[in-house]
Amino acid sequence: MHEFLACPAEMGLRDQVLGYRGFRFDAIGARRRLLVPDGVVKVMLGFGDTLRVLDPSDPTRSYCAASLANGVRTTAAIGEHTGGIHGVTVLLTPLAAYRLFGVPMSEWAQRCVRPDDLCRSPWSELPARLAEVPGWRDRFALLDRVLRAALESGPDVSPEVAWAWRTLQGAAGRVRVEELAARTGWSRRHLERRFRSQTGLTPKGAAQVMRLQAALRLKEAGASWADAAAQAGYHDQPHFDRTFKAMTGRTPSAFRADRTAAAPCDAQDFVPGQVTSAILTRRTWPCPGW
Repeated sequence: MHEFLACPAEMGLRDQVLGYRGFRFDAIGARRRLLVPDGVVKVMLGFGDTLRVLDPSDPTRSYCAASLANGVRTTAAIGEHTGGIHGVTVLLTPLAAYRLFGVPMSEWAQRCVRPDDLCRSPWSELPARLAEVPGWRDRFALLDRVLRAALESGPDVSPEVAWAWRTLQGAAGRVRVEELAARTGWSRRHLERRFRSQTGLTPKGAAQVMRLQAALRLKEAGASWADAAAQAGYHDQPHFDRTFKAMTGRTPSAFRADRTAAAPCDAQDFVPGQVTSAILTRRTWPCPGW
């Protein structure tokens, strides 16, 4: 069985909850997916078999559970499963995740954790509640209700941090941190500290992720790598190649080959308007530590 259904959150949540992805895949053998930095928090609520997430930059760190909360990252991770998987992924802005979990995002950036390790309610009982609901649409409606209530009771986000995040997004990362700090009236150090606490990244790290995503979108739209790099604000092609390899573990051409080799039925991009992953074949699996 192969099921995949994308659904937006209800209208009043869409600036914070970027959507839901319901999935069910029967066992098809070992599967690895390169998870590209995209500035989105993904909370996978699984109904059965486990998923393993590896940190290639530190092979001793891996996370294995049916449900996983994936913090924002500046380097890629690898998701791996060998059996069937069934569940729902919730896509969140980092600021929404801060409000929902009530935990500084800096504590779980670059990591995966069990959602109920961050806070017990409502995450501890959600997978079981969702599994009992018979259809995807009713599951998504349940998530709307639960997340709306949790957001209303969560901690407030600093207006300055929210403004800085939106400004970086609007400029695809091409804003100097000094300019952001000056326009908030804060020192650079104070902005970095508050921004990292509420998003998980420094402003510079967020800008790097947004520039990478801009280049990937341009490439998907048909640009050459050289044109994509220039338009996304990289100094030159070697600068782009070095940054791309450091952030994804792949060269641009190898990443593109992974993307184009995937079967048409394989959903690779879970976030609207973003390039979020590539299916890895056995011949292209990165070595530990890249």
